[in-house]
Amino acid sequence: MATVTVGAVRERAPGERRVALVPEAVTLLRRIGLDVLVEAGAGSGAWFTDADYTDAGAGVVSPGELYARADAVLCVGPPDPERAQVLRGEQTLIGLLEPLRHPDLVRELHRRGVRTVSLDLLPRTLSRAQSMDALTSQASVAGYKAAVLAADSYDRFFPMLTTAAGTMRPAQVLVLGAGVAGLQAIATARRLGAVVTAYDVRPESREEVESLGARFLDIQRPPGTGSGAGQGGYARELTEAEQAAQREALDAHIARTDIVITTAQVPGRKPPLLVTVGAVEAMRPGSVVVDLAASELGGNVGGSVPDKTVVLENGVTVIGAGHLPSAMATAASTAYARNIVAVLRHLVHDGRLFFDPADEITAALTQGAPS
Repeated sequence: MATVTVGAVRERAPGERRVALVPEAVTLLRRIGLDVLVEAGAGSGAWFTDADYTDAGAGVVSPGELYARADAVLCVGPPDPERAQVLRGEQTLIGLLEPLRHPDLVRELHRRGVRTVSLDLLPRTLSRAQSMDALTSQASVAGYKAAVLAADSYDRFFPMLTTAAGTMRPAQVLVLGAGVAGLQAIATARRLGAVVTAYDVRPESREEVESLGARFLDIQRPPGTGSGAGQGGYARELTEAEQAAQREALDAHIARTDIVITTAQVPGRKPPLLVTVGAVEAMRPGSVVVDLAASELGGNVGGSVPDKTVVLENGVTVIGAGHLPSAMATAASTAYARNIVAVLRHLVHDGRLFFDPADEITAALTQGAPS
């Protein structure tokens, strides 16, 4: 019987420390009959040594050998043009390939007969796909890290403290967006002792926010507008009038807040502006804003810079934190590798990769790929 060989590559994007497979995942893949290769040094950014992979049963090889032998190449982010050229026809590339942001890359791979399995295309509302949902696993890491980062950057206490020198009031935290990242940020900030308020355009998120002990911020919608809920578990894109009304209503709240964490992202498109430059300028000195949507496409916060921390003249710290999962590479890689294992279990049948076009999950993951 033929055996599927999978190979995890070393990520080469600047600042990317994650790896597609961790040693624990190698063991799981070996148990289902797969041969596993790992590029030398692939796990170093997440503190996994080549010896860790060898002990788990993987072959640690050079990049050239990996691309030559692997039936499926496993990555975190999309490959750079040089690495993409090495992929051959009938090979499968599995990762967070961001086809909406990199359509030319994916189109070129398809033209050459390379099949792509992009985890960010997964139908997130399907319960049987939850174990494969890498966007959720990575957003959970980002939300946790955002709250911890905010606490570290804030020059006061998060919890209320009563001491002989007096009582220190708790930090007031506002989380904008109550998706996976937002809910994790809420839960973490609450554990740290802050008073948390959250807002989301989807009214059904109120129950989830309040179940974590936070207060849901009510904002009056413009007349004639409906719910902000969209398809696939995402919020819909608001109209210009709705966005303007939302920002105006938020401005007064933001000015009274110590910490703002924004989490609203739109796959492949410019994220909505939630916090204006004027709103940031109205905040008190020492306040902190963490923008999880900050990227080359823009961000939720006016004046945020991707992967940089900026201290404004009024003493407000603005953190462009669009790549927080890489800052927790060990935890993020472990969660992501479990998603990869679940995807491979779904695709491997009788010792080969099988792509059933009638299967909803497979069809979504491979949309546009050569048949």
